[in-house]
Amino acid sequence: MVNQRTFSLGEARIGFRGRIAALDANRAGPGLEPAELERRLIELGFVEGATVELLHQGLFGRDPIAVRVAEGTIALRRREAMVIMVEAGAETEVPA
Repeated sequence: MVNQRTFSLGEARIGFRGRIAALDANRAGPGLEPAELERRLIELGFVEGATVELLHQGLFGRDPIAVRVAEGTIALRRREAMVIMVEAGAETEVPA
């Protein structure tokens, strides 16, 4: 059995596949209020247990990122993705 480690989706690399473990609104950077950001992410499908895959990232500063969550593809800023805590699947490399 592979030991899974929880980390932020904002730290993931292209090709990451896993599941959402939790949303941690306290990790939100400047911008929306933490509660508002959490509400919006939930509306987009970022809920505990949903499968996620990091598909693409921007050329400059690796921002924004394209994420497949459940059946949809969504663009997020990395600072927004820092709120989404994920667990890597067995076949996915965990960031150091």
